[in-house]
Amino acid sequence: MKPQITTLHSLAGLRSALRRVAHRAGLPVELRYRLALSATRVAGAELAAGRPVLLETVPPARNGGPAPEDRPAVDGPATDGPAMDSPEGDAEGRLVVRLHLPHAPRRPSLDGLPLPAERLPGTAAVWRVPAPSAPEPCRDDPPGLVELLEEELSAAVDRADALAEDHQRLKHELAETNSGVLALYVQLEERDEQLRQAHGRILRQLEDALRPPPVRVPGLEMAVHYEPAEKHAPTGGDLYDWFVLPDGTVHITVVDALGHGLTSTRSALNVTHAVRTLALEGHPLESIVARTDEVLATFDHELMATVQLARLDPRSGELVLANGSHPPALLVREAGDASLLEVRGRGIGFPLPGSERLLRDRLGPGDLLVLYTDGLTESRRDPREGEQRLATAARRHRHRPIEEIPAAIADDMHTVILHPDDTVALTVRRVEG
Repeated sequence: MKPQITTLHSLAGLRSALRRVAHRAGLPVELRYRLALSATRVAGAELAAGRPVLLETVPPARNGGPAPEDRPAVDGPATDGPAMDSPEGDAEGRLVVRLHLPHAPRRPSLDGLPLPAERLPGTAAVWRVPAPSAPEPCRDDPPGLVELLEEELSAAVDRADALAEDHQRLKHELAETNSGVLALYVQLEERDEQLRQAHGRILRQLEDALRPPPVRVPGLEMAVHYEPAEKHAPTGGDLYDWFVLPDGTVHITVVDALGHGLTSTRSALNVTHAVRTLALEGHPLESIVARTDEVLATFDHELMATVQLARLDPRSGELVLANGSHPPALLVREAGDASLLEVRGRGIGFPLPGSERLLRDRLGPGDLLVLYTDGLTESRRDPREGEQRLATAARRHRHRPIEEIPAAIADDMHTVILHPDDTVALTVRRVEG
């Protein structure tokens, strides 16, 4: 069938012509108003500027043969000129609508149209819209523009009602989903809390196994505070050990193994066990650091640890210290005088390990001995400043109950932490027996 070409000078005429063409082709209402709206957007600027546009339409071909040619495709006169190149019909049963802007200064934009269009050479656009294979027969009195608009409005209202129902249904489904997710979240929170509690119990049991309780002997009060570098880590390489020797003296070991986590814990345990064994076998205190290195070097080649050993007679208050690269002990007298007890030596895994000498002193009633690892004094990367702050904190808290002193000292020392590390703070106070 021949294409019908109409010259249009207004948007109202363009919309009316397209609606009638689409109605005759049997297009659904939604496609009809999408087509009219898209063509209006393409031609709107031209018609507003007073320049005409050409509308060419080809009705869809039907299986029963071509539609009568004497039925006009659009209202209005056809142009006298030749038709633009286009097929006589669409074999796939589609309505073909071509919009040509002969006087447009530039090609029209086809982006974001309600019904996408194909771009043609020049300033033309074309829509190929699928049409029903068997549309309803046209009435003798085709509907007017008002009826077509009312039909489109009714379809739009129905579509809006359907969307509103879908929206309400989705809101209901979302509410049910949210309720289920919330219930699941509560269950997960409860399970997570149970796991945290179980994890905490395991950590406490592990710490109890690694950190023996204070020795109870007449004449001495003892307490300890441990703080890991990372709160979630069960332990680290900072350990201690204390026990009573057969002669009644108390032996104390403080170890700081290189690294963090379970590997350093294993290394520190090896050191404390070796020291305990050697001490109970009666080896002289001045030889134990070197002997420990000798024992452990055969099966732990990467072990490096600092260690401090203390012997304290609870009856006389006599104190003996040996050291292997460990921070010095702090002695605070009952009156408040404080001094660092420094002993030179090299730790386990260091070149020429061992304590160079023994340091001897005596604790009087009320005197406080503080043994610790470097995480207590080096939290700000300045050991000397840390030692001064430690002396100040120990003097401040020396008269508190012994169970409170290590943690109180650690709290004072860790008000600012620039270099977090595992920390052991161990205190021994001599009292009247």
